[in-house]
Amino acid sequence: MEIKPYKKDFEYSYALGAFVTFELIEATPEYVEKVIVHSTFTDKEKLMRLCAGRRIPVETNDKLISKLSDKENVFVIGVFKKFSNRLDNMRPHLVLDNPSNMGNLGTIMRTSCGMGIFDVAIIGNGADIFNPKTVRASMGSFFRIRCERFDTFDEYLEAYGSDERGIFPFMLDSAQFLRPGIEHGSVYSLVFGNEATGLDGSYASKGTPLKIAQTEYVDSLNLTIAVGIAEYVFTKT
Repeated sequence: MEIKPYKKDFEYSYALGAFVTFELIEATPEYVEKVIVHSTFTDKEKLMRLCAGRRIPVETNDKLISKLSDKENVFVIGVFKKFSNRLDNMRPHLVLDNPSNMGNLGTIMRTSCGMGIFDVAIIGNGADIFNPKTVRASMGSFFRIRCERFDTFDEYLEAYGSDERGIFPFMLDSAQFLRPGIEHGSVYSLVFGNEATGLDGSYASKGTPLKIAQTEYVDSLNLTIAVGIAEYVFTKT
């Protein structure tokens, strides 16, 4: 296969960097096409051993590394086939309505993985989950997350909504605050809007809207911070 700088319509993408590539190989070796390594990479023996055990081809190609990445500190790139997942209906979900920033999306995946929420629903088009910027920002957590895309939130509810699943949209004009010890079952969905507009008013009638307490000195919290606070409260109580 001819490897070119990433475009959204490609059937493959890249894990940029040694740590992210190691996570790719450990978590989803079945999707790895090849690994490209720079001649100056210092941990090549470990990488070669890991790839050999999974029959993954390795190519040393300094020129291609430079072509695929604008980061000077990238010495390893994992090329992988794009893949699809179904969410686990028996687990908590994070639902993101039209997330627009790929760096934020990757960071949110990393946070969710750390908090033990491994199922992420994307509503609408939004940011490209397979863009190397998303994958890199996740620090490899992308490969441990089940991610499924839906055109609308109603489509998501058709697939995974049930009487047992609590729905918690996070909205600035909600009357109820998120608090430690908040009552919830083991199966729930935490729903967030995008960085600029949040959730529209239609979400107020869906589930139990919540808001995170903040001072009057900011108009809203950063999306990644808000997700992290909510996931911590829900997974620790």
